[in-house]
Amino acid sequence: MTAGTYTNPVLDADWSDPDVVRVGDDFYLTASSFGRAPGLPLLHSRDLVNWTLVGHALERLEPAGEFTGPRHDCGVWAPSLRHHDDRFWIFWGDPDQGIFQVNAPEIRGPWTRPHLVKAGKGLIDPCPLWDDDTGEAYLVHAWAKSRSGVKNRLTGHRMHPDGTELLDDGKVIVDGDRIPGWFTLEGPKLYKHDGWFWILAPAGGVETGWQGAFRSRGFFGPYEERIVLEQRDTDVNGPHQGGWVRTPSGEDWFLHFQQRGAYGRVVHLQPMRWGTDGWPVLGADGAPVAVHRRPGLPPQPPAAPATDDDFPGGRFGRQWSWTANPHAGWATQHSGDGLKLACVRSAEAHDLRRISSVLTQRLPGTPSAVEVELRLDSREPGARAGLTVLGDAFGWIGLQRGTDGAAHVVHRFAEAVAERERDAGHATFAPEGRVRLRIEIGAGARCRFLYDVGDGPRASGPVFAATPWRWVGALLGLFALAPAGQGHAGAATFTQFRISAL
Repeated sequence: MTAGTYTNPVLDADWSDPDVVRVGDDFYLTASSFGRAPGLPLLHSRDLVNWTLVGHALERLEPAGEFTGPRHDCGVWAPSLRHHDDRFWIFWGDPDQGIFQVNAPEIRGPWTRPHLVKAGKGLIDPCPLWDDDTGEAYLVHAWAKSRSGVKNRLTGHRMHPDGTELLDDGKVIVDGDRIPGWFTLEGPKLYKHDGWFWILAPAGGVETGWQGAFRSRGFFGPYEERIVLEQRDTDVNGPHQGGWVRTPSGEDWFLHFQQRGAYGRVVHLQPMRWGTDGWPVLGADGAPVAVHRRPGLPPQPPAAPATDDDFPGGRFGRQWSWTANPHAGWATQHSGDGLKLACVRSAEAHDLRRISSVLTQRLPGTPSAVEVELRLDSREPGARAGLTVLGDAFGWIGLQRGTDGAAHVVHRFAEAVAERERDAGHATFAPEGRVRLRIEIGAGARCRFLYDVGDGPRASGPVFAATPWRWVGALLGLFALAPAGQGHAGAATFTQFRISAL
């Protein structure tokens, strides 16, 4: 990358289904968080290239009873982020519950509790619009066929201006089945520009599709369509849903995702302009750019969402989320540095995919080494703690307390079809119950597991290929568990979590 340019992706990790808004000189982005808590991550930028994670809008998923255990591909799907009436608004669809909304006076909150705007199965990808010309409010959404039996269409509603309810039963305003060659139309983002209602929405599927634009003089249609971004001869497969934003000087830009398997949905920044015929032109005349001139905004120092963590004062950074709504006591507060995780008792300890108390963050999109130091404080036989790559298949390396009272390094994995883990390496004695754990993530998300009990790093087991969930990229995770039973099972302490380039 040369001075004055940027290279895609600008967010090289799983920031799925991004949407963006500008308020003054600041840009804000949110993304899907599915079944993890806290959810609805909030990112900030001044130049659309360098982003930092500043918080979350959703502390716990609701209804809470639905998220006591992991539901990795459910929960918060495809949010939209808007600023209206001096408040930030986020709407999202839970495919099993309906359309929710939260709002706040500032990006860092306080955010309201989730409000169910419309109940229903398969209602996804909602986006509101407050029409400043008429005072009317609208909402458009897509459909998940897995829940509703319907897809490839966009439904429009009038909405109460306070964002609390929809005022009609809705009307299909774009029917993808009537457009030759179009399928899986979804992810709409709604705008008003130059006297037209605009919907920017992808179709064709996340791995192979394209970005469409629709326009109409009236919200309820009829809409005409055009493909405005597609892969062509680039390496960016299926440039998928995202959001349009305009800088203070009037430049237009579009942020969207690219599906990259185990790495999830990474975020690209495309230049955008309005053609002489009034239609938007994205990328390089409709093809994604790999390197491009930076937006005409004040220079900013390099920045990216945090990954490393020293767990100061026993607290973990905002880059971490649990795999379900957390319980009090999973992470024990204390005065010293280091993350102290309680060894949570579970009958599902043999399968990390079913465990709620795994603390996760996103898998980096470039070859990286992940390291953390672990001390197993629990003396209970069978107690274990470790570092995992968690997806539809998973692998982990860590410590387990034996019946002889000793701590042993263990390395285990499970294929996507397996119902329980099995050994990937031979157990090794850890003299002081301490170990330095390392996972080297190479090209193709192929993971090599290593450990160091004080005499230098040693490789363990075969290479493990990380896998995504259906909609979510693979995750890095820390956990502490104990066999099912009664009473406190002790804890494990993690220190110096680091991710570095390979």
